[in-house]
Amino acid sequence: MSDVATRRSVASLVLWPLLGLAVTIGAWWAATAVLSVNPVVLPAPPDVADGFGRYSETLLKESGHTAVATLLGFAISVVVGVLIGVAIAAWRPFERMFSPLLVAFNAVPKVALAPLMLIWFGYGRTPVLAMAFLVCFFPIVLSTATGLTSTPSELAELARSLDASRVQTFRWIRLPAALPQIFVGLKIGLPLAVIGVVVGEMQYGETGLGMIIVQTSGQGDTSAAFAAIVLLAGVSIVLYYLLALVERLTLPWVRATTSVR
Repeated sequence: MSDVATRRSVASLVLWPLLGLAVTIGAWWAATAVLSVNPVVLPAPPDVADGFGRYSETLLKESGHTAVATLLGFAISVVVGVLIGVAIAAWRPFERMFSPLLVAFNAVPKVALAPLMLIWFGYGRTPVLAMAFLVCFFPIVLSTATGLTSTPSELAELARSLDASRVQTFRWIRLPAALPQIFVGLKIGLPLAVIGVVVGEMQYGETGLGMIIVQTSGQGDTSAAFAAIVLLAGVSIVLYYLLALVERLTLPWVRATTSVR
């Protein structure tokens, strides 16, 4: 790719999101002005900026707590989810025993477990991480199992023709072929981990943006609550695109062998 094409690609990656952000903020601002919305119900962007200015130090500090909790909960989900997904793909009896239980558990609203989390773990970081894990680990399990059981037939035939062992086939054939599907599950699970962390912080957290949202909205300070929500969205976007960057660096052959819009 030439330098000009590279600069155009980078400019496109930056300018289009900025344009979308500007359009969204403009529509939000226009709606509050035209409809004369009470700031307590929906503050205008300048009110949100004022709320951020009043609590900027606290909001940035709590954003860090939320980001760290999200990464920890997500990391635990990745380890457990990938291991369970590998077990489901590798051993049919394990799949038959536990797949229905996993589906049933995923169908249970996690908010319904919030009172039990308080009994089991009390207040603090542990129930927050547990909530993040419960919310996001199932897509990782599903994507891992699906990827590992969807190895292209020609690659499986190649492994058999070379008399590769099961371990060698897994390491050099099945796992690389499954990685794109696994990353799909990771990119679904990461935003869910943010949701789980915020729900946990709202229920029994001692730090984080979820706690700030509960406190400020309870005091009627909607502008500060919206400032925390905007920061939360920013944290989600940054973490998601960092994961997308990891995927791009880890799987360079995927982009090279697929069509680009």
